[in-house]
Amino acid sequence: MSKVNWNNYACNGFYDELIAAPGQPRPEARILAEYLAQLAPDELAQHKTAAEVAIQVMGITFTVYTEGSMIDRAWPFDIVPRIIPLDEWQKTSAGLKQRVQALNMFIDDLYHDQRIVKDGIFPAEVLAQSVNFRPQCVGVTPPHRVWAHICGSDLVRDKDGTLYVLEDNLRVPSGVSYMLENRNITKRVMPELFATGRIQPVDDYTDQLYDMLASMSPRPGDDPQIVVLTPGIYNSAYFEHAYLAQQMGVQLVEGSDLVVGEDDCVYMRTVNGLKRVDVIYRRVDDMFLDPEVFHPESMLGVPGLMRAWRSGKVALANAPGAGVADDKVVYAFVPEIIRYYLAEEPLLPNVPSYLCMFEDDRNYVLDNLDKLVVKPANESGGYGMLIGPHASKKERKAFADLIRANPRNYMAQPTLTLSTAPTLCEAGIEPRHVDLRPFILSGASTYVTTGGLTRVALTKGSLVVNSSQGGGSKDTWIVDVKGS
Repeated sequence: MSKVNWNNYACNGFYDELIAAPGQPRPEARILAEYLAQLAPDELAQHKTAAEVAIQVMGITFTVYTEGSMIDRAWPFDIVPRIIPLDEWQKTSAGLKQRVQALNMFIDDLYHDQRIVKDGIFPAEVLAQSVNFRPQCVGVTPPHRVWAHICGSDLVRDKDGTLYVLEDNLRVPSGVSYMLENRNITKRVMPELFATGRIQPVDDYTDQLYDMLASMSPRPGDDPQIVVLTPGIYNSAYFEHAYLAQQMGVQLVEGSDLVVGEDDCVYMRTVNGLKRVDVIYRRVDDMFLDPEVFHPESMLGVPGLMRAWRSGKVALANAPGAGVADDKVVYAFVPEIIRYYLAEEPLLPNVPSYLCMFEDDRNYVLDNLDKLVVKPANESGGYGMLIGPHASKKERKAFADLIRANPRNYMAQPTLTLSTAPTLCEAGIEPRHVDLRPFILSGASTYVTTGGLTRVALTKGSLVVNSSQGGGSKDTWIVDVKGS
């Protein structure tokens, strides 16, 4: 590994988050670039080792499922942060608030009057074939008419610098604990860079989360009893469930710890007897929440929970049924959804999308599979996709057959030239592709994290940033360039 020389850093035609051109750091990254350039190679290696030790000591892990076994791995972290200027982030934050407000209005409408369908803005056939629409939720009005209380929207930047929304995660989005821990690690490794006061803090998230959950309580006059419902220690995001419960000072529970009484209230089993629960931050998928209503064999949920929720005796975040808007086909309609409910133009653009359910779009996709990324409507974690330019003829043919067999389930987008960020690799600092997942909290008010979880494709040339498929992450700095 040699000393960092930004004159030799090749952006390779991509938009780089820190370096505008060889030897030219962006204004918000200048102090960091100078700091890294003055480090000797062994000092840089020591920083990397210090981060790895901190991850081990702090017990930051994620679980990978491989061929019937589960492996706990240390969180893959890169010490070079991704930087976004504060003025750009303020505009992005406003766009995210607008988007989630419209999506919550859309979900609420679908479970009530379905005006958007009747007015011909949203196709009835898309709703009819939605695997995440829950008839059991029709007519329910959750607190604040909010369904997706915690949303993680994935953002990507194209080669011209435009920031696009790639998808919205409205069911049980994960990753925020890693955003918070990434900051803790970076502060340990490079504390001197935080002395300027220009890097905006992120540590208020768990306070904001607690306040949002408390605002949903059916007993607003009392100190609300909030719990985090986890599927258990074998879930890939269990670290996060435990972390958020601990940070908020609330109980982490499994389904067997809760019971629904004859009064339709939810109670937690404690050593002192049953204690009423007001708000459940659930990290269990809809279909496993209540065996009386969904999967009857589920051991992860609580019998009677939907009855308690429907009667207003307990609040659930996110609300069951919120996933109706967490569909990559619904995603294509979000700009129209914003115009319909808010009478505003979208502040953040969608990636151009082709819906295979429409004949013209389908024919275009089938004719251009070698140029497009094709996604199933409801997979997550980067699974089930076809990245056309990197796929074999055999793979493209197989996908063409899948599209023809079930066109509603597939949509396609152009292959974006994802932005890069300097990343510490074996040979030194090299560009690697990144995305960003900010988190939006919606309750009595709306809050957007200061930045989010930057995920990085650690493999050279790869566009796959998911940790389950070899990706890693970085701290995300929102920097006030005009600050002190």
